[in-house]
Amino acid sequence: MFDDLRQEANSVYEESAAPKAETPASATNAKRAAPKKRSKLILGMTAPQRFVLAFMLTLMVCVIGFMFLLVMGKMGL
Repeated sequence: MFDDLRQEANSVYEESAAPKAETPASATNAKRAAPKKRSKLILGMTAPQRFVLAFMLTLMVCVIGFMFLLVMGKMGL
């Protein structure tokens, strides 16, 4: 049973290791002519969206810290 698996694995490996037929020059040039556009999205957001998110997060941390200081009595109004 395991011998058959080893033989099959070796045959598949040998087939994939064999050099592939060369593609025509026109197909190779077509691949080079259309470069992929690199997406500038991080987490699916554009730069302005990320800025707004970072600004809102900073504002929330400041407000929560201010409330914490008021509740603990470390800052008096």
